[in-house]
Amino acid sequence: MPTALITGASGGIGAAFAVELAQRQHNLILVARSEAKLQQLAAQLQQEFNILVEIIVQDLTAPGATTAVFDAVVQKCWTVDLLVNNAGFGDYGAFADRPLAKQVEILQLNIVALVELSHLFLLGMRQRKSGSIINVASIAAFQPMPYLSIYAASKAFVLSFSEALWAENKDLGVRVLAVCPGPTESDFFKAAEFPEGEVVRDALKALEKNESNVVTGGFLNQIIVNMPRLMPRELLVNSIAKVFMGKG
Repeated sequence: MPTALITGASGGIGAAFAVELAQRQHNLILVARSEAKLQQLAAQLQQEFNILVEIIVQDLTAPGATTAVFDAVVQKCWTVDLLVNNAGFGDYGAFADRPLAKQVEILQLNIVALVELSHLFLLGMRQRKSGSIINVASIAAFQPMPYLSIYAASKAFVLSFSEALWAENKDLGVRVLAVCPGPTESDFFKAAEFPEGEVVRDALKALEKNESNVVTGGFLNQIIVNMPRLMPRELLVNSIAKVFMGKG
């Protein structure tokens, strides 16, 4: 039975990955900060699907966090067949007006922790010539986003990094996929909700096809991610700035 490690597993897309993979008879290692939520989800999935579920309570922005997660996996002799780097967050506002510490924390979680976990687990996958990594990016990865500047830039990194790893490893038995979901509600700041189950199913389908990235969420999101090809960049960024100005 394969084993998947999921970060940010206590809710949202991370929890949806846990449920879907449990249904597909994967054992799970769930990583997040909230011990209570992890324990509740683990108990539910173990009872319903008769799988093994381990939890690792860890703030991935803390120093040495990714090494601690990897060491816990090694000490218990688990083999991670699928790594889902889902943990991440953003912040709204003009960059100069937002606390610097929070912007650095976004980069630490969205980029540094993802890179470190990818490197730590990829080595074993390459040695075994099997394994998969799913990195959760966003449709924000495809263009600059004024007032969400650090978040969008971090997701652009995730997309570019994942596609590069896909090319480096696709002939070595290791699959790498960037998943780019988007909010379904037009008012992003009032009711940004993701169809988590659909995102996960689309991601796993794309992974089976060994695609480098997948944009989920329907035709509108396809239009959004292709806008940079259709408009001059300055015009596009100025248009986005007008939409997002004062939305917080």
